[in-house]
Amino acid sequence: MSSVSPIQIPSRLPLLLTHEGVLLPGSTMRTSVDSARNLQLVRSRLLKGTSLQSTILGVIPNTPDPASDAQDLPPLHRIGTAALAVQVVGSNWPKPHYTLLITGLCRFQITQVVREKPYPVAEVEQLDRLEEFPNTCKTREELGELSEQFYKYAVQILDAVSLEERFKMTIPLLVRQIEGLKLLQKTRKHKQDDDKRVIAIRPMRRITHVPGALADEDEDEDNDDIVMLEKKIRTSSMPEQAHKVCVKEIKRLKKMPQSMPEYALTRNYLELMVELPWNKSTTDRLDIRAARVLLDNDHYAMEKLKKRVLEYLAVRQLKNNLKGPILCFVGPPGVGKTSVGRSVAKTLGREFHRIALGGVCDQSDIRGHRRTYVGSMPGRIINGLKTVGVNNPVFLLDEVDKLGKSLQGDPAAALLEVLDPEQNHNFTDHYLNVAFDLSQVLFIATANTTASIPPALLDRMEIIQVPGYTQEEKIEIAHRHLIPKQLEQHGLTPQQIQIPQVTTLDIITRYTREAGVRSLDRKLGAICRAVAVKVAEGQHREAKLDRPDVAEGEGCKEHLLEDGKSDPVSDTTDLALPPEMPILIDFHALKDILGPPMYEMEVSERLSQPGVAIGLAWTPLGGEIMFVEASRMDGEGQLTLTGQLGNVMKESAHLAISWLRSNAKKYHLTNASGSFDLLENTDIHLHFPAGAVTKDGPSAGVTIATCLASLFSGRLVRSDVAMTGEITLRGLVLPVGGIKDKALAAHRAGLKRVIIPQRNEKDLEEIPANVRQDLSFITASCLDEVLNAAFDGGFTVKARPGLLNSKL
Repeated sequence: MSSVSPIQIPSRLPLLLTHEGVLLPGSTMRTSVDSARNLQLVRSRLLKGTSLQSTILGVIPNTPDPASDAQDLPPLHRIGTAALAVQVVGSNWPKPHYTLLITGLCRFQITQVVREKPYPVAEVEQLDRLEEFPNTCKTREELGELSEQFYKYAVQILDAVSLEERFKMTIPLLVRQIEGLKLLQKTRKHKQDDDKRVIAIRPMRRITHVPGALADEDEDEDNDDIVMLEKKIRTSSMPEQAHKVCVKEIKRLKKMPQSMPEYALTRNYLELMVELPWNKSTTDRLDIRAARVLLDNDHYAMEKLKKRVLEYLAVRQLKNNLKGPILCFVGPPGVGKTSVGRSVAKTLGREFHRIALGGVCDQSDIRGHRRTYVGSMPGRIINGLKTVGVNNPVFLLDEVDKLGKSLQGDPAAALLEVLDPEQNHNFTDHYLNVAFDLSQVLFIATANTTASIPPALLDRMEIIQVPGYTQEEKIEIAHRHLIPKQLEQHGLTPQQIQIPQVTTLDIITRYTREAGVRSLDRKLGAICRAVAVKVAEGQHREAKLDRPDVAEGEGCKEHLLEDGKSDPVSDTTDLALPPEMPILIDFHALKDILGPPMYEMEVSERLSQPGVAIGLAWTPLGGEIMFVEASRMDGEGQLTLTGQLGNVMKESAHLAISWLRSNAKKYHLTNASGSFDLLENTDIHLHFPAGAVTKDGPSAGVTIATCLASLFSGRLVRSDVAMTGEITLRGLVLPVGGIKDKALAAHRAGLKRVIIPQRNEKDLEEIPANVRQDLSFITASCLDEVLNAAFDGGFTVKARPGLLNSKL
């Protein structure tokens, strides 16, 4: 063994006081510099010095906190370590500080402190000579084999000057460390042997942790599930492309540890793939006669809709591979659009699944999320197919007109591929990332209006209008479907309650005003609840009268309590005879149960003075009658419009007043001062009641013109007439939409005459026969004909020819 020359250090060293540990020769550590003395030392010696001698410091362990900037130098430990500053890192935030990387060279002893400020400097005596003892080589080599780390020892080891004294202190510590490392090595060896034994038993299993009894059981179950999943993939009837993807994913799953998040995602994906009905379908029932009977039993009226379903069945019977049509039922709420979809599925013998689209604003709800996202899942179309388990169900896309749009995409645009017969045979969900055939699915969409459906999506659907019901149809629906359903829900029988058709008509006309039957259904439910109370009370009274402890003749006596006070629950009224069955619901019973009528016939009262006319409006809820009121007062010729009117309706008002001003002499219309200039010193106010409801559209033009003509002529508009139509500046009447719904609204309101544009005469064929029989339809091509039909005796001095008054 060759000797090592001692390291020579300067005889005078700057002192770095540290409290973060003890630096030994040969070791390296980082220390923070944030006290004033140490900061001055770093700036003066390390940052400005250029020689090697300037980077050698004397490191002294300091027990007090060196951050304290006391004026006096604290007591110094007499033994320190000469160190070489290897790296200096500094920062000014939040306050100036440095971090030093220092390596210990040798130890020294302080002989004299020669300077205290701005940082301490001392004369030192080097202590280390670095000779080695031969008997320590074996211990040092054994430690080097078992550990690759440097260890820090206590301060007393630093104080040991002679090598023999130092070895006496350090060798017991080394022996203890060696024993600990040997024990750790032995434990690791046992663990490796156990792992090899488990791998030999289960060569297909990858061990990720020390196995235990419960863990083995769980892993066995997971392994069995993977084997079953692989078997399902081999025996499934999925297309070739989907099968290739599944085989690739199952291979990845076998190599994947179960603790990885992607393990669960991949397994869920494969389970979905084998559960999808790639080739599983139901057989359609193609008996058209039975289908017609079933549709008639489930739904009254709706002839056009039922005709379209029967047409599909007939073509399906002749051609087996017919692609499913894309139907869209458009109509007001409560007319049975959703229930018709369920009946169509029942008629065909198919599975039914409803997808509510109201408020959906994320295209991922339709096409799914990509599997790169956490929590990804398939879209509602694929998820619905998984739920029903067949590839040819009836899908009801409910409220397709209420789709939203957001930063997550446009779901209406995502539906374009779903509802396109030329594309949906190859529909690709983002989650599946393989094509699925939707061509055999019968899609039925529902909407209240087509105005909010994007044109591209509307073009892909076959629109079938489902209008509101007439009063006669509502009566039939109530007695065929609604009343039996309510009796069953409330535990009543026809022997306990009877609702005549006259009473049903009173409910329809006086307590509801709607195109559908939802409010009617609720009113019938309220009646059944009131009758249920009476029936239950009658059974309670019968039970009391049948009690043996109630003597004969005492049934009408007041039941007394033990303290002599009367029982308010067991009063004489409680022991009265039960009501006679069945309970007949007449108008007086309606008033007691439902309260006063909500809708009275106020038409004649509202038209008792000039300046009022009745218009017909279309809303997503069905047709409605609309009153228009006008008044005039002294002013500056201004026109005021109120009632939440849209821009189109405001323009119709200006058109009407301009046409009347230009024809004032013809009809002898004057203002309050007798001038033919209707706006001279006169202001006009037009109001549309129900001011909280927004109104717009061009069809109120003829109503506004008639209302203003009544105001300036002082004549009353007929109280049984309503009208609709758009006007031009020349007085022409243009066609409008929603004639059937508007006619039904006039019929519900009890009106007798309806004025419509002449070009809408073709729409009268869609109106039910009983409504056409009760209403007199006047077709008009210009405002002259409208005014002649709206006033008794006509509006001109001489009746104008060409007026068509048809009693249809």
